[in-house]
Amino acid sequence: QVQLVESGGGLVQAGGELRLSCAASGRTSSSYPIGWFRQAPGKEREFVAAISASGGSTRYADAVKGRFTISRDNARNTVYLQMNSLKPEDTAVYYCAARGTVWGIYTTQREYAYWGPGTQVTVSS
Repeated sequence: QVQLVESGGGLVQAGGELRLSCAASGRTSSSYPIGWFRQAPGKEREFVAAISASGGSTRYADAVKGRFTISRDNARNTVYLQMNSLKPEDTAVYYCAARGTVWGIYTTQREYAYWGPGTQVTVSS
């Protein structure tokens, strides 16, 4: 089992920045591919960004490309999502998810076995 906890959410003005963290515990002897997803009120959860186990590969949704950066520190079992130039439409609960195997990089929810409880990001206009 892998437990995930997100942190770093909050209220920020449009144009501002936040850095989310996803801390993993439990079965972390191996690093796993991690994805960030978000769910806005009344909408389905959607893909935001993903990173491979080594950190050598990343993927982004078109809506956040150029503004968000995903990175990881495997020594700390933590993945980060740096969010710059935030927009009101980025308001959502942000979730991190871990794949149960070490290979690849994934952008769909069904590929992930473990999920954190989420952290709220609110961007005011």
